[in-house]
Amino acid sequence: METDNIIIRRETPEDYKTVENLIRESFWNIYKPGCSEHYVIHVLRDDPAFIPELDFVMEYEGRIIGQNMFMKTVIISDDGKEIPVLTMGPICITPELKRKGYGKKILDYSLERAKEMGFGAVLFEGNIDFYGKSGFDYASVFGIRYHDLPEDADSSFFLCKELIDGYLDSVTGVYQTPKGYYVDDADVEEFDRAFPPKVKLKLPGQIFD
Repeated sequence: METDNIIIRRETPEDYKTVENLIRESFWNIYKPGCSEHYVIHVLRDDPAFIPELDFVMEYEGRIIGQNMFMKTVIISDDGKEIPVLTMGPICITPELKRKGYGKKILDYSLERAKEMGFGAVLFEGNIDFYGKSGFDYASVFGIRYHDLPEDADSSFFLCKELIDGYLDSVTGVYQTPKGYYVDDADVEEFDRAFPPKVKLKLPGQIFD
């Protein structure tokens, strides 16, 4: 995709360090002091569930300003079947260009590519105020539950979008986060030493310590 000085293309190995630094800058001190998302994508690229064809970067005037990627996973349905689905992220736009429409551009583009590849649905942890504009709804609307979450817990962070209409009809069950998203804090700390020093801050609104 190329429009208005924007190019969306596949990530290449030459992009890896730039993308990891972009993700680090975007997520630093947002959900917890520091962040782990830059290490998560580093690990996920070698995961069997990673989909290279759905690993995108966005360039603006020749500079990488955003990225998104997808992983294969499953819903374990209540009748015991495994329903193939996708999950997504990390997804980000460089901090100084957030809330200018770039995030929606790469999101919508990458979702369309996933649909063209025949995938049926995407489940994701995110904010409905943003992702709802691209067709996501609460996963509970589809009868899909988040693993390890008590029945009475708030699941408004857990979102779903069908890429194939009716793909989740008659499906109820539990979504499984790919294991690659769970990383060890010590490994994150070791990986982070290769980046410029940044101060970790505990801020209001963070959801992890």
